[in-house]
Amino acid sequence: MNDRQKIAEWLAQPATRLKWLFAGDSITHGALHTFGQRDYVQHFEERLRYELGRPFDLVIRTAASGWNLQTLQDAKETMIFQFDPQVVSINMGMNDASFGLDGLDRFRSDYAALISEIRRRTGAALILHTPNTVDLADQVRGPHLSSYVEVIRALAVESDTVLIDHFTCWEQTRERNAKHNLCWLNDPIHPNHFGHRAMAHLLIRELGLWDDRSLVCRFLVPE
Repeated sequence: MNDRQKIAEWLAQPATRLKWLFAGDSITHGALHTFGQRDYVQHFEERLRYELGRPFDLVIRTAASGWNLQTLQDAKETMIFQFDPQVVSINMGMNDASFGLDGLDRFRSDYAALISEIRRRTGAALILHTPNTVDLADQVRGPHLSSYVEVIRALAVESDTVLIDHFTCWEQTRERNAKHNLCWLNDPIHPNHFGHRAMAHLLIRELGLWDDRSLVCRFLVPE
């Protein structure tokens, strides 16, 4: 049974109580750039714990602004394993891309090792996110970000995890509207509240939790 099937099976059992852990960088931290409006983790929690009537599920966020995969590796006991989660969501790669192509092999090997350790120690299902696209003005992460995205996609296939491919979603939206970054970003890399709504909607869809009647699913996302 792959991770998508595990999550679906757990969610189909109302008595199952799950701990969902969201690890990542400033985007998952939801720091600053939504200016007090909800970020994608908060939207997901609203959909899960209130709208789907799962108040005993816990949504734990350990993401921190400025972090990369190595930072998470170094702090994994505190930021992941102390909580013994059933579902672990990881959204990394944005800050890692600043290391350029020279950092790609280490990113791949460290990420694979972390996935393996989480599986071995907790039995958790994993959700891997690709980063959102960035504004063309960003010359630190932008030139190499797609290479890190390819690594994440490959790891998701190899490890049979759930993949939430924000990068593709944002690319496709940009193809429809070249100025969509003005709607979804607060600066060259950080999603604003509309960008976070787009991320939440993709996560909810990919987990099979979409409902057109849901208030969370009906939040406006301008394209």
